[in-house]
Amino acid sequence: MKHLAGRLGALLAVVAVIGLLPRLTRTDPALTILHARYADRPPTPETLDAIRAETGLDGGPAQVLGDWLRGLLHGDLGVSWVSGQPIAPDVMSALGVSLSLMGVSLAVAVLLAAALAAGTLRRGARRRIVTTRAGTSAAVLAALPEFLLAAVLATVLAVRLGWFPALGWGTPGQAVLPALAMGVPAGALLGRLLDDALPAAFAEPWARSAAAGGLPGRRIARHALHRTLPGLLPQIGMVVVGLTGGAVAVETLYAVPGLGSTALGAALAQDLPVLQACVLLLLLLGAVAGGGARLATRALLGPALRDGNLPALVPPKLPARRPLLAGAVVLAVLLAAVTLAGLLRDPLQVDAAARLAAPSATHPLGTDSLGRDLLARLGHGAARTVLTAVAVSAATLVLGLVLGAVRAGALTETANALPAVLTGLVVAGIAGPGPWGAAAAVTAVAWAPLAAHTSALYAQERAAPHLAAARSLGAGRWHLARRHLLPAVLPPVLRHAVLRVPAIALALASLGFLGLGTPAPAPEWGRMLSENMPYAERAPWSVLAPAAALAVLGALAVLTAAAVQGRNRNRAGAA
Repeated sequence: MKHLAGRLGALLAVVAVIGLLPRLTRTDPALTILHARYADRPPTPETLDAIRAETGLDGGPAQVLGDWLRGLLHGDLGVSWVSGQPIAPDVMSALGVSLSLMGVSLAVAVLLAAALAAGTLRRGARRRIVTTRAGTSAAVLAALPEFLLAAVLATVLAVRLGWFPALGWGTPGQAVLPALAMGVPAGALLGRLLDDALPAAFAEPWARSAAAGGLPGRRIARHALHRTLPGLLPQIGMVVVGLTGGAVAVETLYAVPGLGSTALGAALAQDLPVLQACVLLLLLLGAVAGGGARLATRALLGPALRDGNLPALVPPKLPARRPLLAGAVVLAVLLAAVTLAGLLRDPLQVDAAARLAAPSATHPLGTDSLGRDLLARLGHGAARTVLTAVAVSAATLVLGLVLGAVRAGALTETANALPAVLTGLVVAGIAGPGPWGAAAAVTAVAWAPLAAHTSALYAQERAAPHLAAARSLGAGRWHLARRHLLPAVLPPVLRHAVLRVPAIALALASLGFLGLGTPAPAPEWGRMLSENMPYAERAPWSVLAPAAALAVLGALAVLTAAAVQGRNRNRAGAA
């Protein structure tokens, strides 16, 4: 009950921040409304005061929040600052589109997960030695952000090959590419998790006893799948939460009139009532998905096992870390070489005669629509992105250590369930788009995994016998922290933070792709991808160059993490 109250309190705090957006924004809402609706009127104090009184913005924060919450209870989502029309009809229509897209994307994810795990189930049914087969390729695919996959699919399948429509919504063909862009990374994640869990299930004593007793292999495989699902269902809930964040970029790229694209347009236009409604509905979708996954898990386990009596699956031994580490080193060297080569060039030099030029000796990766060298922009963008990611990682490390030590469990779970894109929209609504806002948005959620890691290590170390012995000898609190707790907690959490730098760089790139990060003309990988999408048919290299760089970054993150995880897990198994 205490845990549930904590999670509810954290969720209500997030809802309160959304409700207070009109008071938190650094711009005057009355000016926004005046410029949108009454452009011919001068911004006199009397006019602005009249607009505030008309919209209820003349009260304090408590009144603004109270009016918004009362409107929600009566089904009133407010009035758009830009159009002056009620929000509810358009937002509910967008909700229906987003639910349809998420449903199709989830179906794609489930089918892909089943395909990835089918070989393992087949070998288990035939009573062969079962090992995980989904491998690192599935993990790399799962690490690719939706906006990157959406851009590549649109460039190759829609623009170059013409197999599917590139824009719009309403026909089955228009749903294919958005569903693939959102469903493939989710399905790769679920398939990898399922494929990792099945060998451990087939190796348990019940499976060997069933096989020895003559139980058909298909029934054993079915029971093994049932054994793994309780651990997988919470991940399905997290996948749906991830779909809410991925919908923003995918809907925007494919011109799908859903909640994601509506929220982004509202954030860029500072139409905060529309942004409030969209972000709130996206959060509710994620909360409902998480709650549904927990209920499904309890129903699947039954009363005998739902209280924690189900033994944990022993994870299989991971592949040798040397090939993974070698792959990570190769990718790191490649990325460093591209960065150094690009840093020697001018990323802002415009050559109008070489607009959209193909790769050549002068421009090894070609040029963009303004004639700027893509290699130069990739190199300078890498330096900018990596430096920002390192700074954000340092901030998340401090936050993770502090909040993990005080065991802010409910806050950690809430932050971990919020996609960075949603926090980016909220920050953009408060401070406007910009690099500092993007960094703050990623920092606001990226600390959660580090805090959970810190909390687990802190609890483990506090229960260690040597700490009790030091206490009995009269050691004080600061001595225990300096000599025992910090040396045990800080190094592994620091390594964890370093491993998360590429993932944070991808999160920053996703915000740049949406126009919420570094503004033009500064080079930034996500913005490069979005700027060059209109020229994908004429100059596909202008899209594929930043896409390849982002894909290498995602693969580097996966290979490095897998190498370290494999070393740690195999050490534990040997011990």
